Amino acid sequence: MRHVLFAVFGVCVVSVSALPLSAHAQLFNKTEKTEPRVEVTAPKGAPQSFADLAQKLLPSVVNISSTQKIAEPDSQDMPQMPEFPPGSPFEDFFKDFLERRGQGLPDSGPAQPAASLGSGFIIDAQKGYIVTNNHVIRDAEEVRVTLHDDTILDAKIIGKDEKMDLAVLQVTSDKSLMAVPFGNSDQIRVGDWILAIGNPFGLGGTVTSGIISARQRDIQSGPYDDYLQTDASINRGNSGGPMFNLKGEVIGINTAIFSPSGGSVGIGFAIPTNLAKPVVEQLIKFGKTRRGWLGIRIQTVTKEIADSLGLSEVRGALVASLTEGGPAAKAGLQQGDVILEFNGQKLDAMRALPRLVAETEIGSTATILYWRDGKSFTTKAVVGELEKAEEKGLIEKAENQNALPRGVEIPDLGVTATTLTTALRNQFEIPDKAQGVLVTDVIANSQAAEENLMVGDVIVEINQQAVKDAEKAKEIVDAAKAGGKSSVLLLVDNQGKGDVRFVAIRFKSPAAKSEKPPVDKKPPAETEESGTP
Repeated sequence: MRHVLFAVFGVCVVSVSALPLSAHAQLFNKTEKTEPRVEVTAPKGAPQSFADLAQKLLPSVVNISSTQKIAEPDSQDMPQMPEFPPGSPFEDFFKDFLERRGQGLPDSGPAQPAASLGSGFIIDAQKGYIVTNNHVIRDAEEVRVTLHDDTILDAKIIGKDEKMDLAVLQVTSDKSLMAVPFGNSDQIRVGDWILAIGNPFGLGGTVTSGIISARQRDIQSGPYDDYLQTDASINRGNSGGPMFNLKGEVIGINTAIFSPSGGSVGIGFAIPTNLAKPVVEQLIKFGKTRRGWLGIRIQTVTKEIADSLGLSEVRGALVASLTEGGPAAKAGLQQGDVILEFNGQKLDAMRALPRLVAETEIGSTATILYWRDGKSFTTKAVVGELEKAEEKGLIEKAENQNALPRGVEIPDLGVTATTLTTALRNQFEIPDKAQGVLVTDVIANSQAAEENLMVGDVIVEINQQAVKDAEKAKEIVDAAKAGGKSSVLLLVDNQGKGDVRFVAIRFKSPAAKSEKPPVDKKPPAETEESGTP
């Protein structure tokens, strides 16, 4: 249940009706002179009541219950039925004991299933299609849908998508169903009114209202996070339910809440319909998703990385590694390139690329604008299919193909490094194909430590120059500093796992104070499954 703190403000009302007319004039004139007034009018479109809209929309929202089989106890952990003479009183005693423990007899039925409650909404009245969240029906043996008039229908799972947390169900009913249309979620603005309908805590159809609090929220729940945030009351059981605009169009699917207590605290998240609609259409058409794929792992371009590469703006997606034989590799992209545009769409942030690629038609040719060696170039790539790449194990191979990460002190980096030897490879389990210098020590509180460099990491490149000798690595760093560079760019292979990423290390100025403010630690490069195309 939502816990709400109401603040009651005292209002002092002064009656002026008994004052003489001149006193009235003096009072108001004085107010006008000493207190500036702000004219406030009711916001355009602000409803006096949601009743008419709610009455119209409630029949399109359904409650969803699913059941999952409870794993049966391991027979090895349970006592076995002893053998007794026929008619022994101990036979009934042990039989009752084992049944209470859940083991039952060989011909006993399945264990009692667990129930899960959620919400959904009808998008096609003729065909009975219903949209909900994947987590509402995950691992379900049976799914049932309860309509607004309490009619219970068995539902068939048409398709589901874990990455977007969406699922499509289908029901057959003798009664007329009511469907609701998708709206354009790109048109909704922060501050706009919305209505949410769902099944919180299994109570049944419940209407709440609020506004759009923020857009494009990334809550690290999946690779394509781009949530609408609302202050409407959303609780457990609202998952999969619709978020409506004042036209009665679905502009979001309520999916998650931020809550220290488990109940609503006024921070709820919904998948925008413009992001969900293509997925729903694919689930209906194919029973699964078919997403575009480039075969790259990417990471965020920071200010330090942009400076190191000569980029005037902090934007784009930095290519950390490529899948051998993948679309991007065939198109000529290389490690260290920064993708600036995809099919004419400018990339202001790294996380925009996975969505753009995923929504691109498989087999189509995409135009890619990228940055390399201080210049921009254009190439074309034939978009592959993510699901097929996963089935073939190409994504897993890509994550393990560049194996990962002791000496020459390089104080400007904050590390001690050494040239890789056979003994060190055996000690740190570094494969022969891994090339670079091994980090054997990281200075505490250095920027290298703040950037998550650790003992066992392999520095593959410095300023896009391959390094295999620790002395050579120090020379490159010293030369960069002497040449007036403010930072150096490292390509780091993490812990011998083939997980490579770029790290920019800024040089300390001679006058810099030791008590430098803390720097947020950067996350490792995104993986194919966590949001890269």
